[in-house]
Amino acid sequence: MPLHYIHHSCFAYSDADLLIIYDYWRDPEGLLPKFLEEAKRDEKAVYFIVSHFHEDHFNPDIVNWCAERKEERWYLLPSYDTVRRRRIDKTLPLAVLRFGETVQTPHFTIQAYRSTDVGVSTVVTLRDGTTLYHAGDCNNWYFPPCTEEEMSSHVKVTPDQMEKLFLSIIRDLRADHPNIDHAMFPVDPRLGQEMLRGPLQFLKAINVHHFHPMHYCTPVQM
Repeated sequence: MPLHYIHHSCFAYSDADLLIIYDYWRDPEGLLPKFLEEAKRDEKAVYFIVSHFHEDHFNPDIVNWCAERKEERWYLLPSYDTVRRRRIDKTLPLAVLRFGETVQTPHFTIQAYRSTDVGVSTVVTLRDGTTLYHAGDCNNWYFPPCTEEEMSSHVKVTPDQMEKLFLSIIRDLRADHPNIDHAMFPVDPRLGQEMLRGPLQFLKAINVHHFHPMHYCTPVQM
């Protein structure tokens, strides 16, 4: 399978002429250098997609890498909030991802959708029609029963508001992509008994051929 899990919410997708790296943060198994070396050897284009600015989804090293390797076709596709909060030079990205917008690259089309947190979720459509959905931090962050003080430390809306927002985003996604080949989606242990609520709602709405859980290495701190 050309989709490889690296760590937390980071995946690498590779084919004959490109390599896509999603939400690179850490690489405890040392997998990324191997993929990047293969890309250099095979003269592949390399794309780093960043869904949002949170520390566990963004490593500033990728900004330097893309700046140093422009002529090698290394590209950066950060979300709008990542550019602002991480102060990324706007001349560096191939494009800035904003929800509701579509970007055409030399190798794929990428559509940005809303998130229930910050940043965007994205669908990449490759030239052969393969679709890749990366949720970023888009999930039904429906925490188990807790006090209002505990809830406010996690999210700024009520559970019902969160669920309505999540389901509306999924409806928007389904209108464009009722079928998705690869979906990378949070399965977060901090949600306790509600950990599978969002993933199951997502899978009920979208026909997903391959589901890839992510975000599950987060320590449980309730």
